[in-house]
Amino acid sequence: MGYILCDVGQRSQSQRSAPYPCSAGLPAAAPGLSGTLGSWREAHWAGAPRTRRQRAPSAARRFPWAGAEPARTEGGSAGRGGAAVPATARSRPARSAVQARPETLALRRQLIGSSCKLFFPEEPVKIVRAKGQYIYDEHGREYLDCINNVSHVGHCHPDVVKAAHEQNQLLNTNSRYLHDNLVDYAKRLSKTLPEKLCTFYFLNSGSEANDLALRLARQYTKHKDVIVLDHAYHGHLTSLIDISPYKFRNLEGQKEWVHVAPLPDTYRGIYREDYKDSVLAYANEVKKIIEQAQKKGRKIAAFFIESLPSVGGQIIPPEGYFQMIAEHIHKAGGVFVADEVQVGFGRVGKCFWAFQLQGEDFVPDIVTMGKPMGNGHPIACVATTKEIAEAFADTGVEYFNTFGGNPVSCAIGLAVLDVIEKEHLQAHATQVGNFLMELLNQQKVKHPIIGDVRGVGLFIGVDLIKDQEKRTPATKEAEYLITRLKREYILLSTDGPGRNVLKFKPPLCFTMDNAKLVVDKMDEILTDMEREKTCEPVGNHH
Repeated sequence: MGYILCDVGQRSQSQRSAPYPCSAGLPAAAPGLSGTLGSWREAHWAGAPRTRRQRAPSAARRFPWAGAEPARTEGGSAGRGGAAVPATARSRPARSAVQARPETLALRRQLIGSSCKLFFPEEPVKIVRAKGQYIYDEHGREYLDCINNVSHVGHCHPDVVKAAHEQNQLLNTNSRYLHDNLVDYAKRLSKTLPEKLCTFYFLNSGSEANDLALRLARQYTKHKDVIVLDHAYHGHLTSLIDISPYKFRNLEGQKEWVHVAPLPDTYRGIYREDYKDSVLAYANEVKKIIEQAQKKGRKIAAFFIESLPSVGGQIIPPEGYFQMIAEHIHKAGGVFVADEVQVGFGRVGKCFWAFQLQGEDFVPDIVTMGKPMGNGHPIACVATTKEIAEAFADTGVEYFNTFGGNPVSCAIGLAVLDVIEKEHLQAHATQVGNFLMELLNQQKVKHPIIGDVRGVGLFIGVDLIKDQEKRTPATKEAEYLITRLKREYILLSTDGPGRNVLKFKPPLCFTMDNAKLVVDKMDEILTDMEREKTCEPVGNHH
């Protein structure tokens, strides 16, 4: 049995029964469970209180859905369902425990392309298992995962694992055969989207989804050019590197058919929070790009945008921006593509899709989705209108994706939707996200290095700066902070053009106690940095 080296304390019973200030208006706990929604999720996922270096409780204690460990049998051990497994069948150690970390690292360096990077390359973590919002290394040490937006409903959620296992036992094949899972999943997704987004294509990754969106846009409009935001990233395929300034600026540069608009960042962008009408100003920048392109005889096929730009620094576009952009794009004969690969499926809390934050009067022409769909299983999707889909079909060329929409993937996707609904994860994201934002804003008052705290639901960025006036990115300080947090068994990372924005995108089962633990540790480390002058003074604050 391993040891836990981080403090994740539970509140007292009296504290759990009192709702946090941010819980107003949220649904009550599930029937038969006492306390607030937050306390129910804490009890459901976190288990009993633990202290530093205390032995980790069993999976059954910490994660009620995990089930009891199988009973041992003489000469062997019990497998699934209690059936005996011969000793010879378990003589070989688990695959993840075969090599020590240095050996695994050496093999990786020998066999895997060096452009495939590791987190914390100087001191990488070897992960062998995970559950909920926690991951564990080969020594059983527990890390709190604040950044994994792929394991959306929690690592190894039993309902998702069960759905995959049960369907795998029955059938897994391609979508050229009729199967209920495919149409059932499409129907469930359609209920979360505006009515006109009623045609679906299933794929395996967000990159595949965005590549198909580009093809759909070009076939429908008969145009070629694309407008994207500065610092955008839409995938790793060649077609998407071309429309991702985050990548192409380090490669072959900008193609003539790609046009880059300013990121609508009201904190460090060209139009900031004190500008009279930043929404109109940023939208007009796109209008100018369209006009300049048209003067050169070029025609716009699409405007691509992450509904909440992530690589750009956890940016929250101002409300009304999408509507203005869509008006300009449609007038130019193009379509609006909302990339929800990072932020869809309830992460923002108040809405299921991040583009819905712009208001009910905004509907994109194409929506792409990916990462959280399968909770770690590769699933992606493109949703669009009948008109765009029919124009794509008019080519007479079949669209076929070998693994896209297979019965197992769709069963997993359905299970993820069930968990989001059953465990009230949208409301939970709002509640915990508001609490985390409140704690971070308190730290902003205390620590001058924190220039901005922005976010919605469990998509939050903390912008670290060197000075108040210029807002110079505190890149080295941000790197130092996440390295120190890692030594406290908390995994956080940075993003943004200056690599100075701490990004919070945890599994949606992340709790208020988790939020408090992270912020308390941040406070300790930032205080040490200020005292030891690890980070330079940033001048007068507020």
